[in-house]
Amino acid sequence: MSRQKRVLTISLAVLLLVGVFLTGASLNRSIDGSFWNSWWSRETPVTSVTSKIVQEESMVIDIVETTSPAVVTIGISKLERFSTFNPFDPFSFFETQEQQVEQDIGTGFIVDAKGLIITNKHVVSDLGAQYRVISADNQTYEVQNIYRDPSNDLAILKIEAQNLPTVELGDSDSLRVGQFALAIGTALGEFRHTVTTGVISGLGRGIVAGSSFAGYVEELDNVIQTDAAINSGNSGGPLLNSAGQVIGVNVAVAQGAQNIGFAIPINIAKSMLDNFYQTGEFTRPFLGVRYSVITKEAAILNEIPEGAYVTEVISGSSAAEAGIQPGDIISEIDNQKIKDRQEGVAGIINQKKVGEVVTVKIWRDGETKEIPVRLKSQQ
Repeated sequence: MSRQKRVLTISLAVLLLVGVFLTGASLNRSIDGSFWNSWWSRETPVTSVTSKIVQEESMVIDIVETTSPAVVTIGISKLERFSTFNPFDPFSFFETQEQQVEQDIGTGFIVDAKGLIITNKHVVSDLGAQYRVISADNQTYEVQNIYRDPSNDLAILKIEAQNLPTVELGDSDSLRVGQFALAIGTALGEFRHTVTTGVISGLGRGIVAGSSFAGYVEELDNVIQTDAAINSGNSGGPLLNSAGQVIGVNVAVAQGAQNIGFAIPINIAKSMLDNFYQTGEFTRPFLGVRYSVITKEAAILNEIPEGAYVTEVISGSSAAEAGIQPGDIISEIDNQKIKDRQEGVAGIINQKKVGEVVTVKIWRDGETKEIPVRLKSQQ
C-alpha cells in the first residue's frame, strides 16, 4: 500500500473514533441529564403526596387538640327497681330490690365559659334522673339545670364552673356536600373522646332520632348527613369542619347501615342560644298544626295548590285560635311559599318570635284566604 493510502486510512480511523467518542458523550449526557431528570420528576409527586398526607394528619390533630378540651361526656345516675325470685324458696315470690345505676350515655360541648353545654334533648329526657358532666380532664360536675328545646332535639345544661374551654360555632348554612367533617364523642357510652373523620355526604335529610337508653324518638327535618362514624353515645357531640368550628350537633345513626350518621345544623342551636340568652328559657313560637306536604305532582293531579295539607289542629294553639281547620292547605306564611322552604311550615315559624303576628295564606273549599295568626309559645 502506498504511503498516501496509509495516511488516508489512518485519518478515516481517527475520524471514526472521534465520532464514536462524541456520540457516546452525547448519549451519556442524555442519560445523565434528561433521563435521570425525567426519572426524578416522576419521583417528585411521591414526595408531594407524602407531604399532603402529613398536612392532613396535622390538620386533624390540630382540630382535636384545640376542640377536645371543650367536649364533655354526659352521664346519668338513676335509682332502678327490679324483681328477683329465689327458686329454692317457693314462699319468697318476687322480691323487689333497688340499685343505683350510673352510666355514660351521651356527649356535649361547652359553648359558654361559665358552664353552658349543648347536647341532645333525648340524651337528658328522663325527668326523674340526675345527670353529670365529665370534662376532658376527668373533672365531674353535677348538672344544676336543664333547658330543653320543645321544637328540636336540643338541650342546654348548666353546671357550676368558671373559665371553661369553649368551642367555636361555625355556619351550617354554607355547608356543601363533600366537604371535610370530624366528630368527637363518647362512642357506645364507653369510649370517651373517640375521634372519627369523613365528609358531609348529604344535606336536608329527614330522620327519626332517639336514644337506645331512654326509648325516646322524635322526627327531625333538614339534618346533615355524614359518613364520619357516629355511634350510640356520640349523641350531643360536635360535628366539626376543617377550621375546627362546630357545624352540627350529632344526633343519630341510621340503623342497619354503615357510616351513615346525622347532625342537627349548628345554626339551629345558635338560634336556640340567642333565644336563651334573651329570655333565660325556651319560648319558641308554635303554630300548632300537623300536616303533610303536597308535592307539585300531587297538586297538578288534584288541581289544588302546593303547600302543607293540615291533618290536625292542636287544641288551644295559635292556629286553633285563628280559625285554621283540618283540610286547609297552607300555601304561604308572610309571603314565603311553603314549597320554597325545605323545612316547610316549621322552618318559617322557627324564624319568628313569640307574640308576632304572621299572615297565613290558606286554600279552603276552592277559595284562597289570608288569616292573621298571633304566635304563642308551645306549652
